[in-house]
Amino acid sequence: WFIDFGKDAFAQLRLTLFGKVATDTILIHLGEAVKDGRINRTPGGTIRYSVYKLALKAGWNTYHVAINPDKRNTGQQAVRMPEYIGEVTPFRYCEIEGYSQPLEKNQLVQETVFYPFDETESYFTSSDTVLNKVWDLCKYSMKATSFLGVFVDGDRERIPYEADALINQLGFYNVVRDYSIGRYSHEYLIHRPTWPTEWILQSVLMAWNDYLYTGNKELLAQFYSDLKAKALLPLADESGLISTKTGKVTPEVLESIHFNGTLKDIVDWPQSGILGLGKKEPGETDGFIFKDVNTVVNAYHYQSVVQLAQIAKALNRTDDQTQFEALAIKLKEIFNEKLLDKKRGVYVDGIGTDHASLHANMFPAALGLVPEKYVPKVNSYIQSRGLACSVYGSQFLMDAVYDGHNAGYGLQLLSSTDERSWYNMIRVGSTISLEAWDNKYKPNQDWNHAWGAAPANIIPRKLMGIEPLEPGFSKIRIKPQPGNLASAEIKTPTIRGEVLLSFKNNPQQSFSMNLTIPANTTAEVYLPFWSKTQKVILNGNAVKYRLEGNFAVIENIGSG
Repeated sequence: WFIDFGKDAFAQLRLTLFGKVATDTILIHLGEAVKDGRINRTPGGTIRYSVYKLALKAGWNTYHVAINPDKRNTGQQAVRMPEYIGEVTPFRYCEIEGYSQPLEKNQLVQETVFYPFDETESYFTSSDTVLNKVWDLCKYSMKATSFLGVFVDGDRERIPYEADALINQLGFYNVVRDYSIGRYSHEYLIHRPTWPTEWILQSVLMAWNDYLYTGNKELLAQFYSDLKAKALLPLADESGLISTKTGKVTPEVLESIHFNGTLKDIVDWPQSGILGLGKKEPGETDGFIFKDVNTVVNAYHYQSVVQLAQIAKALNRTDDQTQFEALAIKLKEIFNEKLLDKKRGVYVDGIGTDHASLHANMFPAALGLVPEKYVPKVNSYIQSRGLACSVYGSQFLMDAVYDGHNAGYGLQLLSSTDERSWYNMIRVGSTISLEAWDNKYKPNQDWNHAWGAAPANIIPRKLMGIEPLEPGFSKIRIKPQPGNLASAEIKTPTIRGEVLLSFKNNPQQSFSMNLTIPANTTAEVYLPFWSKTQKVILNGNAVKYRLEGNFAVIENIGSG
């Protein structure tokens, strides 16, 4: 018997079967992948397959298959399943071998484990069928990978990492009205940080996201000294740029960030020559040249300082606010002086190399470092490199593309059907986002990695343009960037209620939008601006707007 439960999920199997005699024995196969109409029993990587022998009792009986623990994902660092639930494994398919009786659907149950998740709190649909499928994949990935109540990297390790948690956090915010799992994941990582330099810096970004989406300062106040340490200020040279390669990573620094190990710049993952990649395989860093002063690391450092200034302001720490604001200005100036090749209009990978990777350009663009006059050249260079990054890096690539107002390219990437695309995750047979674009790019990958689900937040935040301008959504920015997408509709949860948005788009001709804003908030609405002759009509009446680049901006739209 072959059973398809429709979606991969972290689960157990319950089944009700009839045994003729007490000596009947069957085999139960569980798996995530199929091949030639059967469960793939050698799927490779960390794509899951397992088999269990079950001795049947005489007559009708209900059985729970006891899932065998995996040695790696139940290790010392892994988050364990609570005893009252028991071990789970991700599977979509089941085969029962040796059972000759009739079998009905209601005799088999895939008992799935999720953090509380209300699927009705968000939806998205559009005129692009590929985009719709990508949204469904990524939204479900948020639900499926929540099985431990904390954001983890996937089934291979079940360990929280900052980079996974950051993308997971933004995705969760945009599909369900829940902020507790994101906050718990961030608090967990404060005292259990992981090894990449950028991951340490991301703790500050996660803290700011928590405040921006909830308006609650408790986390900021409780962990303020930790967040200052996570910005890695002691690693700075006289210019202000930081490095892990110049002898400044002292035991005191490591103790301040609660880390007992070796900090290492990561840029993207996997890198060449490791985890099954041959030495000649390029990895996912677009040929990035690692130097003592690393462009990607310092882009993160700049943004962490910017957000520390905002955090200090929220906590009324005026002296710190002044200090961090001044440092941020200095860092932006020195960053662009030393790392921006002004002749070419692109960023190099670090001080001492003229190599310019996708990463050295998309991270400064996503993290607010590109001077206005260089935005077109940086945009152009980013587009010329394609998807030369991992599924993790794609989060920042998509932020960079939309923040650079390159909406056409953003839509092209989201709805691509190439091998390096979100649609390819569906095509290979997964219903949860993958750890990599394809097995060939990370041979040990798993099929249940939330860091591969960036569209769960990119579609609401950037394509549809719904983001908090002020903490707790007291003010909302509505800035859709549809490109040539003909129509779309979305429901996005906020802590103040749902935002409903739908549009019809005829590029360069007309754009109409229906918008519902929750109570006790206001919105700043951006519409496409094509020419001075166009009219902007709000509820049937002409309305004044200010011009900002290629957008007509209407301010102080009230709720309703």
